[in-house]
Amino acid sequence: MGETDTSSQTSTLVALQAQFKRHFHSSPHVFQAPGRVNLIGEHTDYNDGFVMPVAIDLFTLVAIASNNEPTIRVYSETFSEMCELPLDAKPVKQSHWSDYVFGIVDVLQRHGYRLQGADLLIHSEVPIGAGLSSSAAIEVACAYALLHIAGHSVRNKALALMCQQAENQFVGARCGIMDQFIATFGEPQKALMLDCRSLKYQLLALPKNVCVVVCNTMVRHSLANGQYNLRRVECEEALHILSRARNGIRALRDVTPEDLERHRSELTEIHYRRCLHVVHENLRVQEAAENLRRQNIEEFGRLMSASHRSLRDNYEVSCSELDIMVELAEQVRGVYGARMTGGGFGGCTVNLVRSDCLNAFVSHIREEYAQLTLHVPEIYVSRASSGVRELRLESS
Repeated sequence: MGETDTSSQTSTLVALQAQFKRHFHSSPHVFQAPGRVNLIGEHTDYNDGFVMPVAIDLFTLVAIASNNEPTIRVYSETFSEMCELPLDAKPVKQSHWSDYVFGIVDVLQRHGYRLQGADLLIHSEVPIGAGLSSSAAIEVACAYALLHIAGHSVRNKALALMCQQAENQFVGARCGIMDQFIATFGEPQKALMLDCRSLKYQLLALPKNVCVVVCNTMVRHSLANGQYNLRRVECEEALHILSRARNGIRALRDVTPEDLERHRSELTEIHYRRCLHVVHENLRVQEAAENLRRQNIEEFGRLMSASHRSLRDNYEVSCSELDIMVELAEQVRGVYGARMTGGGFGGCTVNLVRSDCLNAFVSHIREEYAQLTLHVPEIYVSRASSGVRELRLESS
């Protein structure tokens, strides 16, 4: 749903209002938070490094109304299922979609926010398991909605940090801050360059003649979550070794290429290659930001390609389908850069494509990828979008 496509947005809101009334017999407020795609800076966020995501115009919408009961009720359109949580009960992880909502309830209350009983209906356009951060979109939209209904105002940075805490401590996914941050701070037609240590950020304009195209491989390998957490452990192990070798290293973002080579013999080959990716990926993000300021999209694209090779060879989080998708993209005229995005082992690639070459790109990827893998890809041509906000819903 594009932000300028008001007729599409209106029809979505009207349908959502009708659905909410069928389930809860009241009129809701509606809030939305975007999915995201990361242009460059993968697996750097949890190493205190640099990332450059954009909020995409695929959203999670949350309709909400107070219910005058001490209970949170949530209906998911995606799963056609209702779940309830008494506000005086301690939520327990169920390894279920509701964990993302009730984890937020738990964290908000532990931070001292007094919540009201409410009914929520969740409608999501962000594909699950595609690496486009559907989880952060749900967390941010639900947290914002629950706080609004209870009459609380909270700064975006605090909102992002509480949503990250819910995913880390309740859901059990050890994500960095990037996903929740871009879901709150995103702006139209801009990428966000974020320092994940200081949380300082810069909004950088994307060229007007370049499209952000997300290509979904339609595969998600079962080892994804376990391997994501394993990469974090490997980085922590390497950090422990390197921090003893030189003062001032608090995270892998503090390691220079010279440090890494100087102490290579103290690391296992696995630890060295993980560090090699993180150290140079941080440098790539900073260089990419400078090129975006200069609107040098050709050099930006070269850095994206280098990032993918490092993720494939050094961090080992790619897979054959992602590699095929990137190779196919690089065959098309007008493609500046292509790389895997997200945690890896399936999911999506992100591509910067010149707008006049867009149709040829989409046709080539759709036909060739399906022929080579027997998977029909989903392709999303996106605009950089805004972060979490309320949508004004017309009364019916």
